[in-house]
This record gives sequence, C-alpha cells and structure tokens, in this order.
Amino acid sequence: MRRQDKADRIGVMLDELYPTQPIPLDHTDPYTLLVAVALSAQTTDKKVNEVTPALFAVADTPEKMAALGPERILELIRQIGLAPTKAQNLWTAAGQIIAAGGEIVPDYAFLESLAGVGHKTASVVMSQGFGIPAFAVDTHIHRLARRWGLSDGTSVEKTERDLKKVFPRDEWNRRHLQIIFFGREYCPALRHDFAQCPICSWASTKKQALLERTPKPARRR
Repeated sequence: MRRQDKADRIGVMLDELYPTQPIPLDHTDPYTLLVAVALSAQTTDKKVNEVTPALFAVADTPEKMAALGPERILELIRQIGLAPTKAQNLWTAAGQIIAAGGEIVPDYAFLESLAGVGHKTASVVMSQGFGIPAFAVDTHIHRLARRWGLSDGTSVEKTERDLKKVFPRDEWNRRHLQIIFFGREYCPALRHDFAQCPICSWASTKKQALLERTPKPARRR
C-alpha cells in the first residue's frame, strides 16, 4: 500500500475514533499553554494539570511569573520531573517575554528563542494556542509514524516533514492530537500486540512488528 493511501485510511479511522479532540493540558491563554507544555516534558499531562492550578493562581502572566523568582516557582512545581531546570527556564522566559513587549506572539523564531522552548513546544502553542496549522511531533507520534510506515523514523524532524506531506494542512492540528490519543489507548510503546491494534494490524510491515518484538541485546558492562 502506498504511503499516501495509508495516511488517507488512517485519517478516516482517526476521525471516526476521535471526532472531537480536547486539548490535554489545562490553560486559559497562549502564555499559560506555553507554561503547561514546557512543564510536560518527561512528565504526564495529568501531573501537569495537578500542579498548574496553584501555579497559575499566583502567576498566570509573564510579569507575575518573573516576580515570583525561580525559588518560589520551584516550590510550586516540585512534583514535576526536572523541576529545578524548568523553574529556572520559566523565570528566564518570563523576563524574555516582558523584554519583547509582554505578549506571546505566533512566531516560531520568537517562541523558540525563549528559555526551555524547543520546536515541539512552539508547534503546540502555534496549533493549540493560536489555531495555526502545525504538526507537533512528540515521542508518541514519532513512534506511531514509524510503526505505520508513514516515516522511516530516522529523526523527529524528518517525521514531521513526512507527516506534513501525507496529511492536508487543514488536518494537522487535529491529527496531532488524534494520534496521541490513539497511541495512549491502542498503541503503547511496550508490549504492543500488533495483530490486535486497529491500525498496526494492517499498516505495519511484518519486519517492523518483528523488530519491536525482538529483545534487544543487553549492554556489556
């Protein structure tokens, strides 16, 4: 099956499974979304949503975040993975935003210039904060795109380019969320039964399924 035919069929299935796509991270505007996404690295969305209410109650703007200082920010986000680094980045980024005028603007160069903000975080803010078509590729999407043969998985950057080629621009925002939801519900990273998966069962090659089932050799010490 051609890659484009796979993508078309997958798109139909995802629309049937997830006709609506709620945004997983609680936020009220582009700035609080930026903060929530930055906190979500190596942390579950559930844990982020447990922590941000207390944080946003005292710092839901760059000015308030900068006024808190990194030590107080750390106290509020301590349960989050990599909390010390994230606290420093949130404080630094708040100062950068204030220096640039105090507003989050839908511009990749601006967003990626902020402390702790990479291309994936910027893409999520563009997509979910401003409604601008973007295809934020996280580890889940990267894994599923490889399993389904939509990309060769050589890099996250190439996966993003490949997915943008096979899905129309006006579908990018919802496909990003749908693939994440599908991965969590049907297509986990470990102990995945390809034969029972609604998409892997027909989209994955036998070689890919065998590759993931074959135990990797233990490292020598």
